[in-house]
Amino acid sequence: MNCAAIPSELIESELFGHEKGSFTSAHKQRIGKFEKANSGTLFLDEIGDMSPDAQAKVLRALQENKITRVGGEKNIDVDVRIIAATNKDLRKEIEEGRFREDLYHRLSVILLHVPTLNERTDDIPLLAERFLNEICEDNGVPYKRLTPGAIQELKKINWSGNIRELRNVIERLIILCDDKITEEDVVNFSNAASRRTNSLDAVEQYEKFQEFKDFAEKIFIDAKLRKNNWNVAKTASEIDIQRSHLYNKIEKYNLKRQKK
Repeated sequence: MNCAAIPSELIESELFGHEKGSFTSAHKQRIGKFEKANSGTLFLDEIGDMSPDAQAKVLRALQENKITRVGGEKNIDVDVRIIAATNKDLRKEIEEGRFREDLYHRLSVILLHVPTLNERTDDIPLLAERFLNEICEDNGVPYKRLTPGAIQELKKINWSGNIRELRNVIERLIILCDDKITEEDVVNFSNAASRRTNSLDAVEQYEKFQEFKDFAEKIFIDAKLRKNNWNVAKTASEIDIQRSHLYNKIEKYNLKRQKK
């Protein structure tokens, strides 16, 4: 269930169901996702977008293994394994009062951080091939192929939009290119503004060695912070500098956590 795709006033009905007549459009009883997933697994995508009221009821369901349908009075026993995902920093959401800390601790038994596509460029050939097959088949288009040079050009792109952006670029290439998609096609039809800077081009931008060192240091620190989900203590330990020095570098280069 995608929590971000359902209006806040309907999410409780989706999760816990409702009784007939509990609200204007409730013409019949409805079974919610928790009941349907009883003795199984419920995946809550974009849980960071869930309303506070729904968060409270999810917490109760996890703590007590009981739910109540909207408009109902009877407690219903449920046994559900929850897998949750979000693109938000829930710690920050907690600090700003948008996510319940007790629900966060209830959910965070095992935490998995999914690296950005920029951190796993070796996955690009496999993903690109999957999207090529999928999009061509869905649209009845003859199969097209990426040349090795095209794959290398895809690896040079800064994928700020991650896999969704890669899929959009592949779809654009399928629409605009011939049966063989070349590196020139990728250069011409991908987002040129997002392309990574060639190392030689970067050198040519600076006349003084210190300016280039600052440039390299900024890129290095920013990449490490993003890799560690902006955990400053972990990053400082990893790159072997004091935490106070890292804070100074963050301030010096005006580094900021990017919103996903």
